[in-house]
Amino acid sequence: MTNGTLANPVYAGVFGCIMVLGLPLNALSLWILLHHHSLKSPTGVLMVNLAISDLLLVISLPMRIYFYVTGSWPLGRYACTVTTMLFRNNIRSSSIFITFISVDRLLAVVYPLRSRHVRTSTNAWKSVALVWLFVLVWSVPESVGFLNNQNKNISTCFEVPQLTTVQLITYFHVVLVIITLTVNVVCTVLVSWTVRRHLSDSAKVKNKVNVMLIFAMNLLMFTVCFLPVTIGLVIKNREVIVPLVCLASVNCCLDPLLYYFSFDAFWRKPEDVDHSREL
Repeated sequence: MTNGTLANPVYAGVFGCIMVLGLPLNALSLWILLHHHSLKSPTGVLMVNLAISDLLLVISLPMRIYFYVTGSWPLGRYACTVTTMLFRNNIRSSSIFITFISVDRLLAVVYPLRSRHVRTSTNAWKSVALVWLFVLVWSVPESVGFLNNQNKNISTCFEVPQLTTVQLITYFHVVLVIITLTVNVVCTVLVSWTVRRHLSDSAKVKNKVNVMLIFAMNLLMFTVCFLPVTIGLVIKNREVIVPLVCLASVNCCLDPLLYYFSFDAFWRKPEDVDHSREL
């Protein structure tokens, strides 16, 4: 019995905990965002799509749990490919949506007046539509590669196939995560500098603290969840990748914290929310 087989119950337990926490947290967050904020702000649009991305990841976890509990995959190569792609697409879409949220917060804090014509819900919907299209197009050749790899041996489910096409896409995945992480770091530095300059305005101290917490959460998500598993995909070592996949999946439980810190009136009813005061 290999070390990977011995660790399978642990992986199943971790994915089970993530599912138990992530499903209600994201479902509740999505309900609140849709009913309390009515998508009247670009941040709301981005948050809704981030929650949808996380829910897509969560619904794929029962299949992973079954695999690590039983040590077998009887569901066929198509189900394996779908499960694998839901995880990978979550990393890609979440990293982009989180980066858009950082850019939106940067514009709201550093350029509040000049960015009003840019920070609209219409532009936000156009952006998220492009993101989903980008993720979908990206996943097509990768899905074909996974299907070809699993044609003869379904036991390789969730492992990185040794195919040139998939390896090339994996390298593009690394570039995407590095670029989005860099953008988040730059946004954090610029917003932090702006906040320190105007910290004397005591009436907005709470909002500024919330803004910095958003950036802190974004960087935490990248450095703990996205970057390690991205490096692991390049290494292609099962003993390394699976624990990192567990760690990366935790992002669907952390994202709801972004929703709370992004809206000063997250829990209020629609009629009580003053969207004009939102940063």
